[in-house]
Amino acid sequence: MNKKRLFSKSVVTVAVTLASQQALAAGFQLNAQSATGLGRAFAGDAVIADNASVMARNAAAMSLFDKPALSLGINAIDTDIKVKNGSYQSTNPFLTGDLGSQQVGDTSYAPNIYYIHPINDKFTVGAGLYSNFGTKTEFSSDYAANAFGGLTDVKSVNLALSASYRLNQQWSVGGGVDVIYGAGKLKRYMPAAEILNTGGMTTPEMSLVDIDADGVGFGFNLGTVYELNEDNRFGLSYRYSPELKVDGDMHYAGGDISNSELKIPLPDMVEFSGYHKLNPKFAVHYSVQWIGWSVFDQLETTNGYNLNTYEWQDGWHYAIGGTYYMNKDWTLRAGYMYDTSAQDNRTSISVPDSDRQWFSGGFTYHLDSKSNIDVGVTYLRGEDVRASESNPLLGTVTATTRANAWLYGVQYSRSF
Repeated sequence: MNKKRLFSKSVVTVAVTLASQQALAAGFQLNAQSATGLGRAFAGDAVIADNASVMARNAAAMSLFDKPALSLGINAIDTDIKVKNGSYQSTNPFLTGDLGSQQVGDTSYAPNIYYIHPINDKFTVGAGLYSNFGTKTEFSSDYAANAFGGLTDVKSVNLALSASYRLNQQWSVGGGVDVIYGAGKLKRYMPAAEILNTGGMTTPEMSLVDIDADGVGFGFNLGTVYELNEDNRFGLSYRYSPELKVDGDMHYAGGDISNSELKIPLPDMVEFSGYHKLNPKFAVHYSVQWIGWSVFDQLETTNGYNLNTYEWQDGWHYAIGGTYYMNKDWTLRAGYMYDTSAQDNRTSISVPDSDRQWFSGGFTYHLDSKSNIDVGVTYLRGEDVRASESNPLLGTVTATTRANAWLYGVQYSRSF
C-alpha cells in the first residue's frame, strides 16, 4: 500500500461525507480527552485545571499550575448505533426492498498522557499525546444498501505542544500546535445479489469507494484565563481549522482520483468555561462551545469533481456540572451536556447524527497528597431520526437511525 499524506481530520471528513460514521458528538467530533472531564460532561473543562489534561482544552490554563504535573489514562467508547425500519429503492432491482435492522456500533479506546512543567512563575510549557478519533462502524457484508453503508474505520493520535504565560494575577494567555497522525479505511460497494429464478446466479459485487490512507498534519489553538479570585475564574479558547487540500490513493465510482486533491473545509471551534467554588465543599462549572459546521458544505476535488453535497449547520454544546469535595480522600462530580446536531434539512443514514444528551458522573480518589485516580462514566443518548439519502446512480435509501453510547474513563495524575 502506498503512503498517503493525509491530515487525520481529512480521513474523518471523507468517512463522514461518504459513509456511516460512529459520531459521538455532532458531526464527527469526539470528546474523550480525559476521564476527569468525562465525569462532568466536560463542563468547565477549559478552566478547572484539576490535572494536566486541561491543556487539551485550553493551553492558557497551564498557568494555574505551580509545580510539574503528569496525567495519563484511557477512555473506552462503547457505541450502540442502530439503523432500522429501512427500505432501499436501488438501481439494481435485485437489491430493492425492505432492509433488516443493523447494529453498526463498536468499542473503541482513546488513551491519553499529558505533562505540564512550569519554567518559572510566569512561563509554563506542556506536551500531550492522545487520540482524537478511534472509531469503527461496519454494516454486514450482505446489507443491500452497502452503497451507503459498508466499512468506516478511523484512528488518530495527536501530539500537542503548548505554552502559557501569566500576564498578571488575573490574566494568563496560551497557545499550542498539534502534530496529528491519522489513518482511515473506507469501503462502499454494491453487494452481490441473487438473481431470482435463474438457478442461483448472482450479480457480482461492485466496488464504489475504496480508501486506505494515513498521514500527518498540523493545527493550532489559542486561549486565555481570567481569575476573578481564587474561587472564581473563566476560560476562553479558540481552535482554528483550515480548508485542507489532501491527496492519497483514492478510488471513487470506479475511477482513480488519486491524481487530484480533495478540498476539505473543517470547522473552527470556540469554547467558554466558568468555574465557581461556592464554599469549601461545593463548586459549579459550565461550558458553551460553538462549532462552525456551516463551512462544511461540499466535498470536491481540485479538478472539479463534486463527490458529495451536504448542508450542515453550526453546532453547539451546552454543559453544566458540579463538584463535591467530600473529604481529603474523595472528590465527587457530575454533569449534563446538550449537544446539537450538525445536520439540518439534509439527513442521511450514513451519518447517524442527532441532538444528544450526556449524563455524566465520576470521582477522584486521592492516593496521597500528590497523586490520585480519576474515574468517569457517561451515558450518551441520541434521538430517532428518519433519514433519507439518494444518488441517481445508486438509488434511494430511507431508515430510522439512532446513536447511543456508554463512555468509561480511568486516569492517574501526579504532581511533583
